[in-house]
Amino acid sequence: MSDPTPKPPSDASAPSLHVDSDWKAQAEAERAKLAEREAAMQARAKDVPEGLPPADFRGLVGLLASQAVMGLGTMADPQGRVVVDLEGSRFATELLQVLKDKTTGNLTPEESGELDEILRELHLRFAAITRMIAEQMSKDPSSVRMAAPGAPGAPMGAAPAPAAPAKPAGGASKLIIP
Repeated sequence: MSDPTPKPPSDASAPSLHVDSDWKAQAEAERAKLAEREAAMQARAKDVPEGLPPADFRGLVGLLASQAVMGLGTMADPQGRVVVDLEGSRFATELLQVLKDKTTGNLTPEESGELDEILRELHLRFAAITRMIAEQMSKDPSSVRMAAPGAPGAPMGAAPAPAAPAKPAGGASKLIIP
């Protein structure tokens, strides 16, 4: 049998490798720049306790956004009930809006874009959750319970909550609104 792979003629010269010296210099400059950035990040990391992200604009926006999202019912209490704090969520969202207004012209395009996107998403979620709660209350008022002031999930210093409708025997509320 014959070998299916063609063999180059013996008189053909081996391919030569051409290395561009400009490329080497550019790669070396990029490597040095990356090393400088890494050193700067490590120096900043020494100032931050372990486990905490750096204290920067993105962290502040993330903290406020997570507070707003948590108020929209993303966390359940130990009994598995959804806790919605619309006022707390609205307050965190308004703080983000104040931050946007006060930093106009001082943000990078990336920071400004992220903040705009977060605010847009929070407004959409707030409207959707508010609509869902209203629908749920109109269908089955006993499935929604208003938390008493001082109760877990209730805002501090809140006025007394309106009386909650009586729950059906053996049934527990699935939604708590402070």
